[in-house]
This record gives sequence, structure tokens and C-alpha cells, in this order.
Amino acid sequence: MLVMFVYAVLPLFWLLANASKSGGDLFSTFGLWFGGDFHLFANIGDTLSYQDGIFLRWFGNTVLYSVVGAGGAALLATIGGYALAKYDFPGRRLLFAMVLGAISIPGTALAVPTYLLFSRVGIVDTPWAVLIPSLCSPFGLYLMRVYAADAVPDSILESARIDGAGEFRIFRTIALRLLAPGFVTVLLFALVATWNNYFLPLIVLNTPDWFPLTVGLNQWNAQANSGTSGAGDATYQLILTGSLLSIVPLIIAFLVLQRFWQSGLATGSVKQ
Repeated sequence: MLVMFVYAVLPLFWLLANASKSGGDLFSTFGLWFGGDFHLFANIGDTLSYQDGIFLRWFGNTVLYSVVGAGGAALLATIGGYALAKYDFPGRRLLFAMVLGAISIPGTALAVPTYLLFSRVGIVDTPWAVLIPSLCSPFGLYLMRVYAADAVPDSILESARIDGAGEFRIFRTIALRLLAPGFVTVLLFALVATWNNYFLPLIVLNTPDWFPLTVGLNQWNAQANSGTSGAGDATYQLILTGSLLSIVPLIIAFLVLQRFWQSGLATGSVKQ
């Protein structure tokens, strides 16, 4: 546990320590400790104001892609998983097999075909080019199918049908409440995946105003390495500080949702 703790926390500590340094201290002091002066708040101000506040635009784009994409992916996975688990219809096994096959396909293999398809449709370089693929979560669908099979008893569904409730009302008032822990689990996985998504936005987006944080910070890094930004060593401080700010929402989301995540992974695993 100590080794795993160091492995997980050491990069975060390195990022915090170096984001609090000035440009001169960054290259002249020990990397795993703070510099002589604490410049974190000044660096945050410089990061938020650099290039007319483009970082805030990237941050807003990332929040949009993550909230809409992850929320939609979790909802669709919950609806699809519930249907696969509780309804018997022709082609159900084949459809579930296709879902399992989709899990084994890496996202990078689909990036170029996705770009060509979106190019024909005319949505390249728009938020839709990032949002639409984010709504598809084969792993989330698989997870919700397995979870719904035990979390939603068939007897409760039959009782609701006998009482005259429609299928949509049963799902909305009964099944969705029972599937809430699994929904939050898929939401957390999709949120992290969408927040850290880099390759797809890099391909489908050309306008900097639509970049997420991952692509925008990499653009700053390229400018710093090429020396074309005109900001000297200070640009590296912007990159480090921006990277630190970009992980804060994920840490908050994990701390808030982890209790639902743990419940979602354990509930339904043991039958009474």
C-alpha cells in the first residue's frame, strides 16, 4: 500500500510543487520540493489571463464535453443495460455480443473513420464532433446490463405491471432508483474518460476556441518547446499551473462520487 500510495501521489506532489515556483526557480531548484518563493497564486492569475483568458474557454469546453457527454453516456448505458437485462426480444444475445466486441476495439482505431464520417455530415470542428462519440460507452452498457440483472428484481417489475403501470413509468419510478449506484459508477468512469480525452478532439477540432484542456495545454507545451510563444520560461509555469487546475475538478468529483462508486461495484454481487 505504501508503494502504491507513493506511485499515485508523487506525480501530484511534483505538479503542485513546481506549479508554485517562479520561472527561475523551476530550473534551478530540486524538482520534488518547493522553491524559495511561493508563486502559486500569481501563476494561477497569469494562467487565467494568458492569451485573453483562453484557459477559461478551454476549461468551459471541457466541462461541457464532460457533463453532457458523460451524463448522456451514463443515461444511455443505464437504459440499454436495463433493456438487455430485463426484456426478452429477438437478437438480444447478438446485440450483447456486439457490445462485448466493441469493448475490445481501442478508441484510437475508430478516430480516423469517425473523422471521415463527421466530415461527410459536416460537423467537424464543432462541439458535436466531440459530444456524439462521448455518448457511446460500450463498457458502461455492459456494466449496467450485469448490474441490472441482480439489482432490479423481476418480482417488483411484475407487481408494477399487475398494478397497471406502463413500462416507461416502471423504469422511471422503480428501476432507475434501484440502478442509481450503477448509474453513478458509469457516470464516474465516463466523466474521467471524457475529461482526459485527447486524441479525438485533436483530430476533429481545428479552432482553438473549441479545444478542451488536454489539447489546449498541449498546444502551449508545443509553443514553449519551439520558443514561439514569446513568453520565455514563464510559459512552462502556465503549463504546470494549468495542468494542476485541470485535475482539481476530477479530484472533487471522485471524492464526492466514490461512495456511490463503491456501492455500485458491490451491490448485487451477493444473493440472499
